[in-house]
Amino acid sequence: MAFLAAACGSSSSGSGSSGGSAGGGSKSVEVFTWWADGGEKAGLDGLVGVFNTACTGDKFVNGAVAGGAGANAKQVLASRLQQGDPPDTFQAHAGAELSDYINAGQIEDLSAEYKEWGLDTAFPKGLLDNISVGGKIYSVPANIHRANVLWSNKTVVSGAGITTAPTTMADFLADLDKLKAKGVQTPLALGKDWTQEMLFEAVLISDLGPAQFTGLWNGTTDWKGAAVTQGINDYKKLLSYTNSDRDTYDWTDAEKLIMEGKAGYQLMGDWEAADLDTKGFKDYGYQVFPGNGNTYQWLADSFVLPKGAKNADGTKCWLKTVGSADGQKAFNTKKGSIPARTDASPADYPAYQQAAMADWKVDTAVPSCPHGSACSQGWQGAVASAQGKFSTDQNVSALQSSLAAAAAQFAPKK
Repeated sequence: MAFLAAACGSSSSGSGSSGGSAGGGSKSVEVFTWWADGGEKAGLDGLVGVFNTACTGDKFVNGAVAGGAGANAKQVLASRLQQGDPPDTFQAHAGAELSDYINAGQIEDLSAEYKEWGLDTAFPKGLLDNISVGGKIYSVPANIHRANVLWSNKTVVSGAGITTAPTTMADFLADLDKLKAKGVQTPLALGKDWTQEMLFEAVLISDLGPAQFTGLWNGTTDWKGAAVTQGINDYKKLLSYTNSDRDTYDWTDAEKLIMEGKAGYQLMGDWEAADLDTKGFKDYGYQVFPGNGNTYQWLADSFVLPKGAKNADGTKCWLKTVGSADGQKAFNTKKGSIPARTDASPADYPAYQQAAMADWKVDTAVPSCPHGSACSQGWQGAVASAQGKFSTDQNVSALQSSLAAAAAQFAPKK
């Protein structure tokens, strides 16, 4: 920590205390995120605590805009970037999502800082490859999240006579029928837009397998294929077990159904573990989504250095804190994710994170479109529009045609 504080206070990489920052020596560092409450806010607070110790010449300014997965924040951010008024740093999903900012010339290359701060050896090579664009790295991941996790209310599930975790789609549908027969109001809790996309992707992983699922995003798997048709039909079947008002729910509203015993299951990323713990709900179970096997659908929250940041030196101190061992520990123990660094000790983490850290080492990694590791923001928007329509009309062929058209427009050209 002392080394980090000294480095961040230096004129070369630090807090701007020397008055040499790009925007005229501002001491504030506006950190723009969508972490406004629950486990997400707790994780941010932990990271801020380390920043305040390490970067004493700078003041953290919370620029959070509430809304799950950044649905609201991204709109506000886009407007600010267009107006030439970027925050000092902003949260973005690592991976393909960053290509929009890179192509627009809105964020800086951090490759030199990676070497200076030792992040080129602290992060695993596979992750570095995934977040590199044209041989350059533009963000610092704070964590690794898992998207394809099925959460449950253990009392509700056991009360329906379910004694073993479902491992196939057929098992899962049978268990949902048991919950319905028992009078459970919502066997499978679900929210709107991106939460529906997450459930759909988990189904596609089960029906296509990890290699073909990844191929949907790199152009090697045909969106018009029979396996995708099967996936859409399975997803349509699952929707029949969900709450009819799903299009009005955020993910935390769906989570509340689990906490109140009104739902049996919910598909959600592993930030749910920290959120449930923060809210004092302990009667929950978790497993990989049925049929996903040893597939780890990953995403990473990361931070960037925008071009034109008012306090570039202070931002670099924030970024170094984000990538540091102390920063990642303070953040991830509260956020429910696991550290991107390979030198973290599992003993420092709660039970769920320990299990996730073990899986991350051996499972097959696949990306996520709604969380930016698989596709650009334009592609995300096209998928969101198509699935939003499907939530109402449930037209299988129309959804498949729309997804194939989106891939034709946005997929990397072979």
